[in-house]
Amino acid sequence: MRTYLLFAFSALLFLSSCSSSRKASRAAAESLTKTYSTAKTISEPLDINRKELLDYAKSFIGTPYKYGSINPVNGFDCSGFVYHVLTRFNINPPRSSYEYENVGKEVSLKHAKPGDLILFTGSDHSKIGHIGIVTENDRDSLKFIHAATSRNIGVIISDFSGYYKDHFVKVVRILK
Repeated sequence: MRTYLLFAFSALLFLSSCSSSRKASRAAAESLTKTYSTAKTISEPLDINRKELLDYAKSFIGTPYKYGSINPVNGFDCSGFVYHVLTRFNINPPRSSYEYENVGKEVSLKHAKPGDLILFTGSDHSKIGHIGIVTENDRDSLKFIHAATSRNIGVIISDFSGYYKDHFVKVVRILK
């Protein structure tokens, strides 16, 4: 009898715990669905204030580099940094740099504006492997903000020269 009561109590406890976790999962799923359904996709230029976006991006200067991370507390990788900045403005961007290959409208370097995305090859010169956000383009001086992998520097503003010129792929516009 004692074994039966212990078994019945255990079964009841198990079933009640499954019930409450199922409700939490459903609520979490509904919240996630709602977030993604209201986020803007990057199918055409978005009406977002470029200065606000850049000010927010610049607030992370000095954040360390951390491969695979989108969390400013832990650090960012290059695409994680861009992802974090864009999601702050309710944009639903790709997570990996190579996924930006067909995003937005390609523009020439000469016509790049602050807030445009700049894409580079990484160690594999045949595909996109690095991304940043253009911060300025005055005369022949283009600068961009990104999470740099070299020596785990982290989020910095770099000149478009040397290594970056050699690895440049294109600039894409996602903002109006």
